[in-house]
Amino acid sequence: MALPTDVGYRGPAACTAAGITYRQLDYWARTGLVEPSVRTGAHNAPLYSLPDILMLKVAKRLLDTGISLQQIRTAVDHLRGRPAAELSRITLMSDGVSVYECTSPDEVVDLMQRGQGMFGLALANVSRELEEALGVVPAEERTDLPAAAPQPVDELAQRRRERRTG
Repeated sequence: MALPTDVGYRGPAACTAAGITYRQLDYWARTGLVEPSVRTGAHNAPLYSLPDILMLKVAKRLLDTGISLQQIRTAVDHLRGRPAAELSRITLMSDGVSVYECTSPDEVVDLMQRGQGMFGLALANVSRELEEALGVVPAEERTDLPAAAPQPVDELAQRRRERRTG
């Protein structure tokens, strides 16, 4: 199930999907670890995009394994802004101190053979979990996206619709 990219999620929904507390969300936003990238206006609550929530979930997973917040910040900064297709090919490996990016099974094996990997996080799996979690929380339309170009009117199709509904 692919989630729509033209929606954003309020803080509580982002927390639920990422498995973090609102306090963590607020702290991470204030310190710039993961900030909401979608805003609906000056008087409305900020919204988190799907990639924002993926980074929140990655940060939470790394934190749960004992990785320092400094290393998590480095990893998130490294991943930020990458297209979803690219992220889904990445496995993050850690030796408990540093975080390494692997983009192929050979790189994972090489890292393990050198004794540098003891924890792996496949971002494709994290993304799938996130889609399941966000499928049950409310989303709001993003207003920061450019308006779609008007589609040419198909006069024949319009007449058919009017005949059926009228």
